[in-house]
Amino acid sequence: MSSRDKASQSGGNAFERMGHRLAGVVERWMPSPFLFAILLSYVVFVVGIAVEGTGPGEMVGFWFDGFWAFLSFAMQMTLILMTGFVIAYHPRVNGVLQKLTEFPSSPGQAVVLVGVFSMAIAWVHWGFSLILGAIFAREMGKTALENDIDVHYPLLAVAGYMGLGLTWHWGLSGSAPLALATPGNDFIEAGVIDGVVPTTQTIFSSYALSLTVLSILFAAAMLYLLSPSPKRARPITDYVDESELTDSATEEHGKSPEPTPDGGTVSPAERIDNSRVLGALIALTGVAYVAYLFATDGLDALTLNVVNFGFLFAGLAIYQRPSLYRERFGEAAESAAGIILLFPFFAGIQGMMNASGLSETFAQTLLDVSTQATFPVVAWLVGSVVNLFVPSGGGEWIVLGPSIIAAAQDLGVPVGKATIAYAVGDAHTNLLNPFWALPLLAITGVKAREMFGYAVAMLLLLIPFLAVALYALPY
Repeated sequence: MSSRDKASQSGGNAFERMGHRLAGVVERWMPSPFLFAILLSYVVFVVGIAVEGTGPGEMVGFWFDGFWAFLSFAMQMTLILMTGFVIAYHPRVNGVLQKLTEFPSSPGQAVVLVGVFSMAIAWVHWGFSLILGAIFAREMGKTALENDIDVHYPLLAVAGYMGLGLTWHWGLSGSAPLALATPGNDFIEAGVIDGVVPTTQTIFSSYALSLTVLSILFAAAMLYLLSPSPKRARPITDYVDESELTDSATEEHGKSPEPTPDGGTVSPAERIDNSRVLGALIALTGVAYVAYLFATDGLDALTLNVVNFGFLFAGLAIYQRPSLYRERFGEAAESAAGIILLFPFFAGIQGMMNASGLSETFAQTLLDVSTQATFPVVAWLVGSVVNLFVPSGGGEWIVLGPSIIAAAQDLGVPVGKATIAYAVGDAHTNLLNPFWALPLLAITGVKAREMFGYAVAMLLLLIPFLAVALYALPY
């Protein structure tokens, strides 16, 4: 053992020591995200046979059918991620991030700033937060190195991921509340609810807004306490080659060269491809229509399709030139590659859980022992556990939503409150499942096992706080 490792075994506050120990365990034992999905597939396969009495052949059939059950939803989620990526990588946006990295003067301040930024942006757009949080963590790591601030880079990565681990699902791009707010949604068609549940009863309720503010404050305090002392801190250069820091991903992606003639004049086709007038016109049309929807329907106009539509055209408005915007989407596709690969596998897991009845058995078992007062905490636990196996908030909600809503109605719990409580659980265990961290891992250069020890520490520290908040906050 090196002297540095020996020094890191003692000292620091209790939170710092806990984070350090968990980081060591997770770094040693955590598999890659792809293998994580494969192992979970086997777990659900065996449990489905043991608990539900389903035959092995049937489980394989459920697995196969599940692979293709949510392709349209997967496209919606991919588009949310890619629009967030494209906007986040714009040089004007990155310039703001670089200026922000100059404010912290200590490791704790650096981690807290990245975490608060990530959680606040995630409330607006989870894909935007995931990419911006990753870029901000990387830029903060670079600035800290230049300014001799001993910040622990894996904890910076966790801070950049906190939006996905806490605030996203009860924000403006939350799958469950937006699904209920969409006219003609599956829940209305199935007779689970009589009409749409507007976002004023979910995202913009006092329950959700209070929870957002309190959660950000509590998580910021925990990030500060977890921040390792200088003797334990490992800088960005331990994870990213120093030569790669001179040309950051954001600088590389931010280049926007105008088309230039190659020994002659620019062709009409090239002029059209790069026409700012054409790009701006269609972009303003899209943005104007979103504004019209909100002007006529207010906050109730917010749906998953409106979020995607709005950010798609907002990105085009920023870039203006159609050809450049298309190129940026090509680069965004690379960040989404891991999700595109893993989504069918987790959909297969969901197929086994749903078709075998395992999801409903688990959810109903917990819901049956809840009361009106404890129901939000139970709904949070249901969302938390199922999200470990199926990290797709909207996909889970399609299956679990009817049971949760029916139980809430039987107990006299508002549907909006039940939805937010479930959403908290769905987001919370993203701090254990590395599925949505794949783009962040690619941008920051850390491996899942190198950062998820601190993510697990945050997950554990949040448990008592969320339990009390969900139980005690008025709706």
